[in-house]
Amino acid sequence: MLSSENSVHTSMSLRLWTLLMLLGLIWGGSFFFARVAVAHVPPFTLVLLRVALAALALHLYLRGRHGLYSALFTRWREFLLMGLINNAIPHAFIFLGQTHIGAGLAAILNATTPVWTVLIANMATEDEKLNAAKINGCLLGLAGTVVLIGPGALLDVYGRSGNVPLWALVLPVLAAVSYGFSAIYSKRFRDLAPPVTAAGQLTASTLLMLPVALFVDTPWTLPAPPLSALLAVLGLALVSTAYAYILYFRIIAEAGATNTSLVTLLVPPSAILLGFLFLGETLQPVDLAGMALIASGLVLLDGRVLKPRRSS
Repeated sequence: MLSSENSVHTSMSLRLWTLLMLLGLIWGGSFFFARVAVAHVPPFTLVLLRVALAALALHLYLRGRHGLYSALFTRWREFLLMGLINNAIPHAFIFLGQTHIGAGLAAILNATTPVWTVLIANMATEDEKLNAAKINGCLLGLAGTVVLIGPGALLDVYGRSGNVPLWALVLPVLAAVSYGFSAIYSKRFRDLAPPVTAAGQLTASTLLMLPVALFVDTPWTLPAPPLSALLAVLGLALVSTAYAYILYFRIIAEAGATNTSLVTLLVPPSAILLGFLFLGETLQPVDLAGMALIASGLVLLDGRVLKPRRSS
């Protein structure tokens, strides 16, 4: 079990909530980027491009600062495991699933991450034990995500083209489980600067995905993707991966695994709000209801409102 040292409190500061919402906004765009890119780039190659370009960007940004190279040399085994369970496996599973299901349904399945994180944290840690608020908050947030995406997501499963294969639905759920394990495991990187942790795991992910992409996809035999797909890959790598993981590891070092995993509940409403603000899409009553459920779940998980005030 992980030590209870550096215990993480249930509630988060306004600054951490702001960072979490920013991360949710950034990752809300990742499903859009992936949907555009995966139509032209095979899933394993897309994972490789995502992590390799992000790793390169972070290496150029750090230029060896904050002890990057010594950390890579002394902790390469830890980075390999982190890269496997936080990048290689979940990214590949989500992209493979998105070859048969839409972004909405993928977001629903990905939003189960906090539930898995709470359960895994209860078994593997001393400082993030299961309680009624965590259970109810996760379930309420998950219900809000399902309401938010709405019946339209079911068309991905029971559409005109027939039923989607079961594996396409299972893989994003397995990705959420992998994210849950990675959120717990990432606690051991608290002593490193967030950009170093991000660069280390993305470097390891690149080494893991390179032979897989070359062997399975043989990308040199594929036609050149259109400009839209190339821009989607760049957005996915630089914004939704390189910068996003700097935020992710900064939040997890201060707020803990369970709190940080709440970002997956913020992804669907973020995507809808982006569409409302920049694409002229309208907000429906069901959208507001789903967001209200998610907000209620986050309040329960935060725990601050429900705590009795101490008398002065």
